[in-house]
Amino acid sequence: MIRKKIFNDPVYGFISIPRGLILNLVDHPYFQRLRRISQVGFTYLVYPGALHTRFHHALGAFHLMTQAIDVLRSKGVEITDEEAQGVSIAILLHDIGHGPFSHALEHALIDLHHEDLSILFMEELNDVFDGQLDMAIEIFTNKYPKKFLYQLVSGQLDMDRMDYLNRDSFFTGVYEGVIGYDRIIKMLDVRDERLVVEEKGIYSIEKFLIARRLMYWQVYLHKTCLGAEQMLIHTLKRAKELVETKKAINISKNLAFFMNKQLILKDFSRKELLDNFSSLDDVDILAALKSFQKNKDLILSYLATSILNRNLFKTELKRLPFTRDYLESVRLKITAQFDINPEDLDYLVYHGSEENNAYNPKVEEINILFRNGKIKPISTLPDNEIPTKIITKHFLCYPKKII
Repeated sequence: MIRKKIFNDPVYGFISIPRGLILNLVDHPYFQRLRRISQVGFTYLVYPGALHTRFHHALGAFHLMTQAIDVLRSKGVEITDEEAQGVSIAILLHDIGHGPFSHALEHALIDLHHEDLSILFMEELNDVFDGQLDMAIEIFTNKYPKKFLYQLVSGQLDMDRMDYLNRDSFFTGVYEGVIGYDRIIKMLDVRDERLVVEEKGIYSIEKFLIARRLMYWQVYLHKTCLGAEQMLIHTLKRAKELVETKKAINISKNLAFFMNKQLILKDFSRKELLDNFSSLDDVDILAALKSFQKNKDLILSYLATSILNRNLFKTELKRLPFTRDYLESVRLKITAQFDINPEDLDYLVYHGSEENNAYNPKVEEINILFRNGKIKPISTLPDNEIPTKIITKHFLCYPKKII
């Protein structure tokens, strides 16, 4: 009998982690750091309960993966114990490369996607654990022959999405994001080494995709959250500019590593980069913001104080791009009221765009298994209600003081 450690999760109840390699990975400092990385960045500035972490999410995704493995095995899908462990490790570590405040600072500190960093972490842990993560890395990088295992980690119906929609809905209180994850998992099957969903699960899939679209615009890309994240990005950009010009700023040694260098991956050993990155978390950023409040640079001080006191910039969000005349009128008001140099305006006025579509059939289809044995992509069904359109919204952020 395999001994297990129990975690009490507010979303699923008790989550069991088998003792041995998987529990050793959970106990490793690289993974424990996820306790100090917020799952949804500055979302708590809008939804005060959204204080959960990447640690919660990783354990939740692992829990759902164990359920999916049990369901598929019960339907005759061959998954060896080694494969079950490999895919479970892959989902457990899928977000280990996230930086402080998760997506908010992706590319701001180092120009790498969090999944690229996750692979580097896995490779380092593979060395630590004498090659026991070989299969997990193959699955995570889609190099393992059984493609459905990769789809469970990173696909249209992966356990990552199942958990973050369910968990983020729970902690934000946005019930539009609630999904029937348990029913969807029970409807999963495999044909020709690819995931399929039994016909009975069609409406659960439609609900899942609609919930994902609603959560993106109501939570992940909420205009206030978007504005706060842009403020943080530009705060660190300003701090980095001051460091480059030899101006004094008070930051942690961990953060200084990324501020003092134009990071190019080839310039560092994997271990040097990961040792510094793994020491960086939300605490470093919050401590830096508290320090920046008293900095002599007025822009840095203003941005940090505004974030900490939730005196957030006004964020306009619209379908059409902002006109050049409107952008210029905002910039002129900022220049007049803040008495700053024109070259510093970009630290106080930001504009850009975000896009989202709940389902992109060109990337990967969700295939439906009908009772007669036929398999059809869900987007081809005559009565489907799947939102496939890409929605683009343009944002403009600036201090409320000018209104």
